[in-house]
Amino acid sequence: MRAFIFDLNGTMINDMDYHTRGWLYLLNNILGGNFTWDEVKPQMYGKNQEVLVRMFGAGKFTDEEMERLSLEKEKRYQEEFLPNLALLPGLAEFLERAYQQGIPMAIGSAAIPFNIDFVLDNLNIRHYFKAIVSADDVIFSKPNPETFLKAAILLNVEPTDCLVFEDVPKGVEAAQNSGMNAIVLTTTHQADEFKEMQNVLHFANDFDDEFVRNLLGK
Repeated sequence: MRAFIFDLNGTMINDMDYHTRGWLYLLNNILGGNFTWDEVKPQMYGKNQEVLVRMFGAGKFTDEEMERLSLEKEKRYQEEFLPNLALLPGLAEFLERAYQQGIPMAIGSAAIPFNIDFVLDNLNIRHYFKAIVSADDVIFSKPNPETFLKAAILLNVEPTDCLVFEDVPKGVEAAQNSGMNAIVLTTTHQADEFKEMQNVLHFANDFDDEFVRNLLGK
């Protein structure tokens, strides 16, 4: 592969439980819902505004209200997760080796810039990435291919030359719709949840996985 594209949450950092907690607090304590963990977890994909619509229906909130609620949820998530913020095992070394080999890398995430900046700047890894595609940069969320196709354009590589790292089925589906293969980090979902996806090359617990390390040579 000529280029790597990384999802962020659950792929580079193991933070999805903190996002679920943030959503549960917002949906139930602030907005008066009565949702369970198992009801919320599968809905956490795409833009935050889309999550609110899926949970409460269209027309419940104005665009301005959804923007405010989205930011409120992310502030709570960041406050709780910051003491545990760390890259997945092996990822720091993987990024450095890929960078030294001149492999172009991008982030393609449904996160808002507020959350992407939170990770890149606190971990001092922004310099590894030639392109960042956030929720604010696309019209259509994953599984639409827009996020990954835009990242490929910004990296100046063909989509078929990109390898995507993802952790959720909708993200892997977006890669498949982009003509890209994927490696799945099993931080959030297990292998049997991806059985419909034909583009998965490998499942890994983290970046210390031998298959993943060998992508950069032995």
